Amino acid sequence: MARRTKAEADETRTKLLDAAEEVFFEKGVSRTSLGDIAQRAGATRGAVYWHFKDKVDVFSSMLNRICMPFDEICDDIYGDLPPLERIRKSIRNVFESMAQDERRRKVFDTALFKMEYVGELAAVRERHVEAAQVSRGRFTEDLTRAARELNVALPMPADVAAQGLHALFVGLIHNWVLNEGSFPLTPTGCMSVDAYLSGLGFQKHLSQDTPAPKS
Repeated sequence: MARRTKAEADETRTKLLDAAEEVFFEKGVSRTSLGDIAQRAGATRGAVYWHFKDKVDVFSSMLNRICMPFDEICDDIYGDLPPLERIRKSIRNVFESMAQDERRRKVFDTALFKMEYVGELAAVRERHVEAAQVSRGRFTEDLTRAARELNVALPMPADVAAQGLHALFVGLIHNWVLNEGSFPLTPTGCMSVDAYLSGLGFQKHLSQDTPAPKS
């Protein structure tokens, strides 16, 4: 009986988070109430409070179900590759996973454009800032190693180059989400990243494995 009760509780929590994704996307975070989420899920407000402390807890739990781009860059799934290829593969992997997952795009849209990171949501902003710092640190480390191993003289300090690469990577995703996928993210993004890396001096070391976007 206890196992079934836990399973039912887990199912209710999942339904509440699914509902939160939908309502946050439609109304924005500030205009959404816990009652709105409960109603969309076919549950009671009491059920919401049973599983979550408040709306911030709901929003944070919703984000935790979706791997954000900053977090994914820091995953060490390409740890055995040379540093230049690790940069390119990890970024391409994020572009592909974003482009292929409509649900993830909507959650990212909500996190970017449908909430204010002030007051009770300031902690969520801090989490994103910290994740971005970690991913920029990973880019700095990989660019430093790649330059050393490939005998490339970077035209700027590695941390500055990493800042630019990170801004390009994030900016492409932001623009793609804002414009509701109006351009092919993966090929456009990968060619843009390769152009940036070429400008840093790696042009001789980039394999031609990025398909051109369809016209």
